[in-house]
Amino acid sequence: MESNFPLIRLSQGHLNLLEICPPKFQQVYLEQLSSLPNLEQQEKQTWGSRFHLLMQQRELGLPIESLLQEDEELKHSLIALIQAAPEIFLSECSIWREAEHCRTMSFGNYLLTVIYDLLIADEQKAKILDWKTYLQPQNKTKLATNWQTRLYLYVLAETSEYLPEQISMTYWFIKLPTKPKSLTFSYSQAQHEKTKQDLTHLLTDLDNWLKTYRDRQVDFPHYSNCEESCPFYQSLLSSQISSTGTEPTKQNDLTSIKDIEEVAL
Repeated sequence: MESNFPLIRLSQGHLNLLEICPPKFQQVYLEQLSSLPNLEQQEKQTWGSRFHLLMQQRELGLPIESLLQEDEELKHSLIALIQAAPEIFLSECSIWREAEHCRTMSFGNYLLTVIYDLLIADEQKAKILDWKTYLQPQNKTKLATNWQTRLYLYVLAETSEYLPEQISMTYWFIKLPTKPKSLTFSYSQAQHEKTKQDLTHLLTDLDNWLKTYRDRQVDFPHYSNCEESCPFYQSLLSSQISSTGTEPTKQNDLTSIKDIEEVAL
């Protein structure tokens, strides 16, 4: 579908919410009507951001002593990760690596955006590493289907010369008091084609929903059986019941929206 609007930037967070609940996507990203995180959530997000900053500064060769002195948990988490995966911290001349590596690619009316916590590559393979500052999830299959895993692998294959089979992604769960654990996902051409098909379907739906939303103020639709399966159904229902009747301000794009730093997968 042709669009007269600038390309919309989408991340894995957008795709995950769009696939789970289109009305919640509308509420959060178009109308910017999301509830504020509670104190515990804010503390977890702040600590997660500090750990990501620590790993980025270390990768850049910048001083990290002040960060470690201010936060004992940060220090012990780094030590535990070094002990669990010393190979991550080895630098070799033949290996290229970069922290907070950003890539974008166009897909229809959208710019797909990914930020790799650490990308390590040589002539034969490329490894995406992602730091998760919460305990390891129990369901690896669910994590494999999460749009972070799928989009990160897909974009790297599309924007590099690596074959899908040469790319992998590893999550490191580093939250104390548990020992750091990892989950690694390999990639294949078949997975790559499936991701392309699913992206095409999902973003074609988004094209249509955005058009009717902009042109006729028609809300994004619920999926079938949403009442039984959607984790946002009750909160959406409550917000509709308690509405003052004031029409929310409606945006033409998502370019000003930022993703939450850490969302449990």
